[in-house]
Amino acid sequence: MTVAEIMTILESHADEGIKKILLKHGVKEPFFGVKIEHLKPIQKQIRKDYQLAKDLYATGNSDAMYLAGLIADDERMTPDDLQLWAEQALSQNICEYTVPWVAAGSKHGFDMARKWIEDPRPHVAAAGWGTWSCLFALKPDDEIDFDEVRTLLKRIAQTISQSPTRVVSRMNNFIISAGTYLTPLTEDAIATATSIGKVITDMHGTSCKVPYAPDYINKVKDRGNLGKKKKTVKC
Repeated sequence: MTVAEIMTILESHADEGIKKILLKHGVKEPFFGVKIEHLKPIQKQIRKDYQLAKDLYATGNSDAMYLAGLIADDERMTPDDLQLWAEQALSQNICEYTVPWVAAGSKHGFDMARKWIEDPRPHVAAAGWGTWSCLFALKPDDEIDFDEVRTLLKRIAQTISQSPTRVVSRMNNFIISAGTYLTPLTEDAIATATSIGKVITDMHGTSCKVPYAPDYINKVKDRGNLGKKKKTVKC
C-alpha cells in the first residue's frame, strides 16, 4: 500500500463525532477523526514497514501518524528518526503514546528517554516520561537500573507540581508503571505517589481523570499481576 492509498482509506473513515472528542483530548489538526478499529485492518495487512511508517508520519496528519506508530519497524528506527518524531509529536496522542511505543521498542529507548525528559518543550518531555513507562512494561528487570528509577521518582516528587499538564500526566503514569512492572520498586512508587497526593490537572472539559497511583498499583497487586511484563505496548 502507498501513502496516497492509505490516506484515501483514512479519509473514507472520517468521523466528525470522533474528531470533536479527539480535539478535546489534545489531538491537533490536520486529522480526519478515524476510530482505531479502522486502523487495525490496515496494520494487519501491512504488519511492519519502516519506510512507509516514516512517510505516513511525515504527512503531519494525526490519524496517519498514529498508524505510523502501529506499523513502525521499531528496531530499525535510528536516534535521528526518533528525535524527529518526538519533535513533530504536537498531538497529545502522538507524544504520549505513539512516540513512546516506538522508542521503547527500538534499540535506543533508554537513551531517548533520558534525553527527552530534559527537553523544555512539554510534548517532547512527555514523550520521554512515556518512553520510560513503556520500557518498564517491556524490558526485563535486569536491563533496568533501579537506582536510576529511584532517582527519577524523587525528581518527580520534587517537580510534578510545577510541571506542564502533559508532563504531569506522564510523570504520574511513570510512577504507576514503576510500581506495577518493577516489583522491587513497588513500595517506593507507592510512597512517592502518597507524598504527592492526588494529581489534578486540566482535562480540557473531558470526563477523564488522572488515576491515583497508589490505588491503581494496589488494584494490580490484588489481581496478582504485579511484575507481569507485556509483549507489546502498542494498541
